[in-house]
Amino acid sequence: MSLSTAPDHVKLAVDLIELLEKNAISNKVAEQALELVVKDIHRKLQLEAKGNVEY
Repeated sequence: MSLSTAPDHVKLAVDLIELLEKNAISNKVAEQALELVVKDIHRKLQLEAKGNVEY
């Protein structure tokens, strides 16, 4: 499968990996930052499920 036909979440993951690598972000810092991102997304999904849309 080529990236151009990959699902959006795969394209985003590849972009994020490239961004982290190009900026020489350490794996530990990347992990900590991504944990925060996941928590924020989970919070937003919970709000969405309750009908409170937040962007």
